[in-house]
Amino acid sequence: MTEGRQLLNADETTMADVFEASGYRTGIFGKWHLGDPYPYAPRYRGFQDTVHHLAGGVGEIGNPVGNDYFDDTYYRNGVSEKFDGYCTDVFFDETLRFISEGKGTQFQQPFFVYLPLNAMHGPLTVDSSYSDPFLVKGLSEARSKFYGMVQNFDENLGRLLKALSEWEIDDNTIVIFMGDNGTGGGVDTKTMEGYNAGMRDKKGSTYEGGHRVACFARWPGHFDGGSTVEELTAHLDWLPTLIDLCGLERPGNVAFDGRSIEPLLRGNSSDWRERTLFVDRQADQLEMWNPNVGPQQKYPSRAVLTERWRLVNGELYDIINDPGQKNDVSHQNPEVVETLSAAYTKHFEDVSRHGGAFTPFVIGAPEENPTRFITRDWHHTEGGVIWKMELVEDDSLFVNGFWVVDAQSAGRYEFRISRYPRDLEKPMGAVEARIKIGDTSQSIPLKPSEAFAKFEVNLNRGPTVLKTWLTDEKTNNQRGAYYIEAKRLSK
Repeated sequence: MTEGRQLLNADETTMADVFEASGYRTGIFGKWHLGDPYPYAPRYRGFQDTVHHLAGGVGEIGNPVGNDYFDDTYYRNGVSEKFDGYCTDVFFDETLRFISEGKGTQFQQPFFVYLPLNAMHGPLTVDSSYSDPFLVKGLSEARSKFYGMVQNFDENLGRLLKALSEWEIDDNTIVIFMGDNGTGGGVDTKTMEGYNAGMRDKKGSTYEGGHRVACFARWPGHFDGGSTVEELTAHLDWLPTLIDLCGLERPGNVAFDGRSIEPLLRGNSSDWRERTLFVDRQADQLEMWNPNVGPQQKYPSRAVLTERWRLVNGELYDIINDPGQKNDVSHQNPEVVETLSAAYTKHFEDVSRHGGAFTPFVIGAPEENPTRFITRDWHHTEGGVIWKMELVEDDSLFVNGFWVVDAQSAGRYEFRISRYPRDLEKPMGAVEARIKIGDTSQSIPLKPSEAFAKFEVNLNRGPTVLKTWLTDEKTNNQRGAYYIEAKRLSK
């Protein structure tokens, strides 16, 4: 994904692919954030039943305007659908619906559910019945909403576990809970409000509080309740672990970065080997191949993890004796820094072996035509990446970038470009629109009242670069078009 923006490379094998190949029903309910059009959307990546929002959050651009966690529009198997209720409740409802469809056959066909919730993600929004009890305790409004979202999730998790018990499948169902990054709430250093288990920093950081998360695994009759795994493990261990636990067919074309933790879950750590893990906090664009930056700037913010050490952007911490990462001991342990730095270099050479190749948007495919993509997915050239409607509507903001597209067949294509989405269509305030794709460049005059511009271009089969410009009527400055629809018209 390093140069794919939000797109998961099409040749990657997903957990759903592995379960589907072993005869499981597969479903995802919640957040995907790995690409919305073909071939990146979850319905093309091994998931047979999908209900999810688009982009990285319920209210981010790319989703229907007005989504706010309550009574939103999500996508069922690629088709928009209005849902009643709070987002977390909806995604648990869909999970229960999916699982219950196996009752007619006494759950003879096994199932796999991926339930990645957007809560507890900002913006912090929940019904007041959940947040008010924390407000009356004197907590801030933001913290009260955050805890209220946690409370709502906890109720829904209880609802799920109760249903598994009532359907008499809880002893044959593995339930795993974990976060995808450190807490978004963290601790307010001024008021000391909040909780982060004494760890440094929070979501977005490569210090411990930015990536270490709680993880619970439940399998009655197989795992000892209340036991703890102390060894260093990570999310990437779960697929090889579930292959072992569920007896799945192991994909032959995958070299796993993780390892099976089945022995640890069963209380056997005698043969567990020391390991080194890596955390990368990717920038919008990597500098790995930029000849104009120094060696240290080529890498993203990073951490190297062992049982004892954390090397964080050159700082070294003894995590056993200093779990809060307060004392940098890199100068006292230069050989450890050298060893861990070398390990990171080798790791990054592996994950960046594509050499900077961009992951393209596929256009003109029979599976999905037209293809839609937005500014959230461009590789920025002027300014940055925008992701919320307030930025789309900011008349003082002039940013631009390019997309890499891959035409699946030669022919004539139509590109519809606009500043605003179709469900908030309004005048762009532009006097000229320009498009450049490959070696072809076109421009047309516009009236400021026009809401979009269309171009027709002949394309050869294969990848090329697309960039757009809208000239502002008031300032004559240029911004890129924020919304693109690419449609193959003919061969």
